[in-house]
Amino acid sequence: MSGVRYTAQAQEDILDIAFYIAQDNVGAAHRLMEKIFHACERLGASPLAGRAREEIAPNLRSFPVEKYLVFYRPIHGGIEVMRVVHGARDIPALF
Repeated sequence: MSGVRYTAQAQEDILDIAFYIAQDNVGAAHRLMEKIFHACERLGASPLAGRAREEIAPNLRSFPVEKYLVFYRPIHGGIEVMRVVHGARDIPALF
C-alpha cells in the first residue's frame, strides 16, 4: 500500500501557496491544490518517479507541479513530502 506523509513545513507551504493564490482567484487555488495532492498520491505509488536531488540533501527527490516543486523522500510504503515551493526560490537555502 502506498502512502503520503506531509511534514509540518510541507503542510504550511501548501497552505501559504493556497492563501496567496486565493487572494486573486479562489478557483485557481483550489485547482492547484488538487494537482499538488494528486501528484503526491502518484508519487506515493511510484516514489522514484521524481528527479533525484542529492546535490541538495541525501535521498531527496523533486517533482514539478506547474511552477512549484514538491520535494520528498521515499519512505517505506510511500513518500514523505518535505517542502512544496515555487521553482524560482533559492532551493538550496530552504534545506
